[in-house]
Amino acid sequence: MRLSRAEYKEIVRWTEQLRPTRQCMKMLKERFPNHSQSTLLSIFSLEYQKRTKRTFSRHHAPDVIESHYQRYLSEAKAHPTAPVLLELAIEVDLSPALMARIILDRFLQGLEGGMPSKTVLNSMLKEPSLIPDQILANNVYQCTINDCCYGPLVDCIKHAIGQEHEVLLCDKLKERNLSFLDENQLRAMGYDKTPDIILEVPIAVEGHIIHWIESKASFGDDHSHRTYLNEQFWSYWNR
Repeated sequence: MRLSRAEYKEIVRWTEQLRPTRQCMKMLKERFPNHSQSTLLSIFSLEYQKRTKRTFSRHHAPDVIESHYQRYLSEAKAHPTAPVLLELAIEVDLSPALMARIILDRFLQGLEGGMPSKTVLNSMLKEPSLIPDQILANNVYQCTINDCCYGPLVDCIKHAIGQEHEVLLCDKLKERNLSFLDENQLRAMGYDKTPDIILEVPIAVEGHIIHWIESKASFGDDHSHRTYLNEQFWSYWNR
């Protein structure tokens, strides 16, 4: 179903009180039952990313990181089986996956006596069993599976959705016997920046002439459209 601008603004206002957990997504779906889970998650994810960018520097200040780390150590010692890192992230309004990254980074600094490599850090976030501290490994795992906006699990899901939608788009065009070139064919022809689809014969949709199609696995608000126009879409002009 179509989403009006008024409905969109109402959803955005309601997301301001939510945290990026799967429990909060259930609350969002209950509040707006007429919209799909994927639409609501897409809107919330975009809005939470904006919120995170606004507070990024505050959460990454050295004294704040140390305070979070010491609090984690204290609470993990007192409650070794509790998801203390997840609860801390929710309390301070930080993405659980980003909190896990901050704490793991600080842990590895103490273990190795220096800054850990991004390769090591990313591999442990993707596979917490590699973390040499079992309690921290469990906490990182809890943060990863409960975060609906950030982290390696979300990245995999977004990539899979993007690939799925591109396949579905091609299937829909073939069903309608529309002649087109996909991104791989365009790159083979020497194009550097390419849309997902160029229609070899343009079509009309609701009074607009369509030459090409770009599929995005994210919600398109005004800011996103302006960004994509400047960084991508203007380069497709007259193609």
